[in-house]
Order: sequence, then C-alpha cells, then structure tokens
Amino acid sequence: MIHIELISALSDNYIYLLHNDKQNITAVIDPGEADPVIKVLKAKNWNLDQIINTHHHHDHTGGNSKLKKIYKSQLIAPLYEKDRISDIDIFVSDGDTISIAGADSKAIHTPGHTLGHVCFYIPEEKYLFSGDTMFYLGCGRVFEGTMEEMWNSLLKLKLLPDDTTVYCGHEYTLSNAKFSIHIDPNNQLLKQAYNNINNKRNEGLPTIPFLLGDEKKINPFLRANENSFASSIGLNLSSPSEIFKSIRTQKDNF
Repeated sequence: MIHIELISALSDNYIYLLHNDKQNITAVIDPGEADPVIKVLKAKNWNLDQIINTHHHHDHTGGNSKLKKIYKSQLIAPLYEKDRISDIDIFVSDGDTISIAGADSKAIHTPGHTLGHVCFYIPEEKYLFSGDTMFYLGCGRVFEGTMEEMWNSLLKLKLLPDDTTVYCGHEYTLSNAKFSIHIDPNNQLLKQAYNNINNKRNEGLPTIPFLLGDEKKINPFLRANENSFASSIGLNLSSPSEIFKSIRTQKDNF
C-alpha cells in the first residue's frame, strides 16, 4: 500500500509525497518548491527516488532541480512538455504505464490548462493525481488548449471509477464551491458539500482529497453533458463543449 503525505506549498499549492513501505520507494508529485519536501523526507528518513510532473508551470516544477541534485531522483514528465521542463529522465505519453512509488500508474493526457498536461491514475490504489486539470468543484483555467480540449480531458477523468480518490494541485475549493452554488443553487448534495468545505477551511484543514463519484454529481464542469443539468441552469446550447465553455467563462469572470 502507498502512503501519501500532503504537503502545502507556496500560497495554495499541494505537493504529494508517495511512499511504498514494502518496497521502500518514495516519489513526489509536482514539487513547486523543494524545501517543504526535504523537511518531510528528513523527518521520515526517506530517500526521494522519483519526481513526477503533471505539467510545466513553475508552481509545479520549481523544486525539481534542487531535489534532483540532492537525491539523484529520476524525473518523470510528459513527452509533450519536453521543451518546457528541464532534465527529464523518463517521458510519458497518453496511455503509458509507468511505475510510481512501485505501483503501476496510467498516464492520461489532458490538454487544456496546458497542451501537454498529464494526469496519473494508479488503478491498484484507485488514486488520481489530477494536477491542474480537475479540482474539487472546479477545473483548471484554459491557458494553452481550447475549451473543447479541456472538456474532452475532463470526460476522460469522468470515466474513471466512482471510488477513485482525487488529489489535485491546489486548494481552490472554497472559491469553486461559491461559484458552484451560484450556478447550481438547488443541488442539495452540493449544499451539503459546501457546508463541509466551509467548516474545514474555517478550521484551516485541507479539503483534498475527494471522491470522484461525489464530484460527478456536484462539479458543474463535469456535468455539461447532462441535459437535465444544462436545462436547470438555463444553458440550452448546441453541444456539451459549448455548455462547458459557457460555464468556464462564467467562472473566469466570477
């Protein structure tokens, strides 16, 4: 079994340290800075075998160089980002299986936030590391890809099992929840989630991780292909990607 340490970094980033007790292998996902990772590694007396990046943004890669230098770790990153992330040792593409902390993990190419963004799904543990593609009650801003690409990327993640536990890149949940309630005010499950989120943030607790099955019922960005949802929020548009575009644009200006 893989143990996960959630590490807060920068202003609202999450870094994930994965440790396989049986095989004594440790990996870090999206180290936006090195020092918080080093602190946990020293406290646990772990070596760092692997560094994993979901995409090239500095708040997800800023610690790569220092960690690689200290621990001689292998850097695993998307092939699509090869010109934007330095010193990659192993490239991954859509559908590739790669061992992360001793467990087989599937790479899922999810363009939209960046063109080369990749998420990592570990079937044995039912863990999804969604980077900046999907957040709790949200999704990433569409910086490099198109709205249609981002929608199709979210559809890939939506197809994963309901009991998948999702670890995303940022603590954006309260802001996302406020927008979700604004656009979908009659969703009782969403109201319950909002109250739980609000309580956690008031106590200074992380809202991550979250269950994908619940998310499918309350995240407006995952529901653009549900006719009843689109009608309930007054979006009778021609296609799910157009509905998604409308919701994402509203969030950008919320």
